[in-house]
Amino acid sequence: MSTTAKFRILATAHVGALLIGSSCVALAADNLDIGKSEYEVACAVCHGRTGKGDGPLKLQMISQMPDLTALAKNNNGVFPFDRVYQIIDGRREVLAHGPRDMPVWGRNFNMQSSIYFENYPRHDLESNARSRMLALTEYLYRLQAK
Repeated sequence: MSTTAKFRILATAHVGALLIGSSCVALAADNLDIGKSEYEVACAVCHGRTGKGDGPLKLQMISQMPDLTALAKNNNGVFPFDRVYQIIDGRREVLAHGPRDMPVWGRNFNMQSSIYFENYPRHDLESNARSRMLALTEYLYRLQAK
């Protein structure tokens, strides 16, 4: 079996586990779609409500907004889950998101108390932030064009 095939199987297993986990989170939060909510608050202004790069600030941007619905298509049919997560948490630099001295969204998520996870211990803000970033990454997976 080729390395690419093994990677696809592994990526599919990870996404499947995340989908199950995010489904449980959604049920626990009275069917609130946390990933979609995070996207609408943090991403839609630039990337657009549908992820096609047509947000209200599109004309203010120096570079063209990518079509977030084509991430898997542009990666040989495999959603680049880890790369997307690293962009969200700030470990992977995207010039339009700002400098990496402090990660943009990872830092913001760590600094905010989440209304979604009120049952999380207050001292565990990092776990809270990771949950929100995973939910956002999973939502971007769901936006992928079929």
